Amino acid sequence: QVQLVESGGGLVQPGGSLRLSCAASGSIFMIYNMGWYRQAPGKQRELVATITSDGSTNYVHSVKGRFTISRDNAKNTAYLQMNSLKPDDTAVYYCTAEKVVAGVRVVDAWGQGTLVTVSS
Repeated sequence: QVQLVESGGGLVQPGGSLRLSCAASGSIFMIYNMGWYRQAPGKQRELVATITSDGSTNYVHSVKGRFTISRDNAKNTAYLQMNSLKPDDTAVYYCTAEKVVAGVRVVDAWGQGTLVTVSS
């Protein structure tokens, strides 16, 4: 069973940058697809970005060109680099470890979440 711990959240001004980290332990990190979700107050949780085990990435439209997901398999860590942050990006960010089973994405683990607040 994989365990995930996020870090890197905080308060940032609009237009600023943050890098979130997701450290994995307890299983073979490189076999997992990794994802970043977020949940803003009063809103549903949404998928922000994913990266497959071989490095293919995908993003929700609202963060394309601003956010970059990456992974370092040697460090068992996934990252979310967030640039040009907007107040609408304020949310708790969660990372996930996922597999595809019979064509269906299955989340094996969630991190505890890290709060990102974008405000002047």
